[in-house]
Amino acid sequence: MLEFSYYANKAFRKLFENKLTYGIYERVLWRQIKDGPKPEHVGIILDGNRRWASEHGLPAWMGHEVGADKVEDLLDWCWKLGIKAITIYVFSTENFTRSKMEIDEIMRVAVLKLRKILDDGRIHKNRVHIKAIGRIDLLPEPVKDVIQQAEETTKSYDQFYLNIAIAYGGRAELVDAMRKIAKEIRDGVMVPEQIDEEVIEKRLYTAYLPKSDPDLIVRTSGEERLSNFLLWQSAYSELLFLDVFWPDFRHIDLWRAVRTYQRRRRRFGR
Repeated sequence: MLEFSYYANKAFRKLFENKLTYGIYERVLWRQIKDGPKPEHVGIILDGNRRWASEHGLPAWMGHEVGADKVEDLLDWCWKLGIKAITIYVFSTENFTRSKMEIDEIMRVAVLKLRKILDDGRIHKNRVHIKAIGRIDLLPEPVKDVIQQAEETTKSYDQFYLNIAIAYGGRAELVDAMRKIAKEIRDGVMVPEQIDEEVIEKRLYTAYLPKSDPDLIVRTSGEERLSNFLLWQSAYSELLFLDVFWPDFRHIDLWRAVRTYQRRRRRFGR
């Protein structure tokens, strides 16, 4: 179900241009969520960068750059809420079919922002473990180099987790897990009868996390699908689709997502 957003309603958006009205709503919303249960792991599909740029008469790469800047804000908002793990969907395996110019710009932005995040004192103060998940071997060398540096520098951190899904595909992740299992069977490490859900989960990209399954997955831009994101891990995730382009995402959008999460009953099939 598409979550209502003030961006989708011109009258509501105009109302929120009034700083007083916005401030009142912000305080009410915070009181509603601050003492309730928070998702431990949130997955976010950062969608709408190109459409945001188009709406503003800008080249697509500027949408990706503004969207990347928004991630820095997202980290602060999640830390304030006590959300321990964030998985952001940055670039899919299917995105490699885009034009070379756009891919090059996305990779350039990725290098710049990863370096900036790595040099950010908040990462080390909050002991944020950074890891890229996906088929990293498909990425250009400069991107692989900065990923390796970020992972190596933060590998001992365990207070918060930032997972960057880049060159990522949920089906590719499952294929890679199956290949690991097939190799172990071939090498005599296990037999097919030993394969169960736990065996598969331990061979996924997210296996290192304290909680690999996201409690909540949010997608921006109004699209209502997962687009190959965390297919195994999202089996019982709460899904929320927001009608706002990622560069326009605000902290109150995250708070509203958490409020919706708090109002749902999670039964896990029981």
